[in-house]
Amino acid sequence: MSEGPVITKKRFIAGAVCPACSEPDKLMMWNEDQVPHRECVGCGYSDTLNEQGLSVPKELGTRVNISALKVPDAKVQAVQFFPNPKLKKKPDEQH
Repeated sequence: MSEGPVITKKRFIAGAVCPACSEPDKLMMWNEDQVPHRECVGCGYSDTLNEQGLSVPKELGTRVNISALKVPDAKVQAVQFFPNPKLKKKPDEQH
């Protein structure tokens, strides 16, 4: 027995309309480990459905959940600011 996910054959759903591009008859559906998935062959939209048949939203990409390493731009240089000694606060001035 293989321990990979159980995937059913992808099939087109007659009359189904893509939620992204509104094209009819472009949606394919399949199950992966008893979880339904759908994908539009027209625009590439894809999502996963829950038990009620509603789309499960994907987590938005943030700096925390994206693991891509950012390469620093060679044209950008860091600038360090030094305090102006002429703008020192006098000890008797308090806010």
